[in-house]
Amino acid sequence: MIIETRSAEETYQLGIEIGRKATKGQVYTLVGDLGVGKTVFTQGLAKGLEIEEPISSPTFTIVQVYDEGRLPFYHFDVYRIGDISEMDEIGFEDYVYGEGVSLIEWANMIEDILPEERIAITIEKDLEQGFDYRKITIEEEA
Repeated sequence: MIIETRSAEETYQLGIEIGRKATKGQVYTLVGDLGVGKTVFTQGLAKGLEIEEPISSPTFTIVQVYDEGRLPFYHFDVYRIGDISEMDEIGFEDYVYGEGVSLIEWANMIEDILPEERIAITIEKDLEQGFDYRKITIEEEA
């Protein structure tokens, strides 16, 4: 499925819709260049999970855990990992095969250890369509 948004608010709202439908054990992978709106989308998804706490990218901690929503939310940012083995050290499998919803930013960097069943989300800019235009591709992978 391809969805086009034309503002940060529309990208946020899409995240809310997806978060409302999210179920226990779902894994979302999120790929896109710097500044494309991954954090805005993630903030919307968290809101859809009824998380009120501010959401920021866990760039330096790899994973941020939010427990107060309707489901636990595990927000990964693997942009800065030096080696894929770091994911074992933080208990990656316990999260992604656990009771919550996982979202992994920069998931392409850990492709080898991603669960087979996941929802892949790619966000792309197209400046010819306008500064705030985003093409968001959502694909279920199994």
